[in-house]
Amino acid sequence: MAQDVLCEVNNCMYWADGNRCAAEAIYVVSHTGEEAATSHETDCKTFVKEE
Repeated sequence: MAQDVLCEVNNCMYWADGNRCAAEAIYVVSHTGEEAATSHETDCKTFVKEE
């Protein structure tokens, strides 16, 4: 399992110094069903906009 998850979306509530993701779990989905061919076909559902 990944030790470090990097994220450059600094308006996410889980964004931490060093572009690290501080969420306890990460949920990624595909736009095209159960498989994706590229990262552009995926979304991070863990994202929560920081207020």
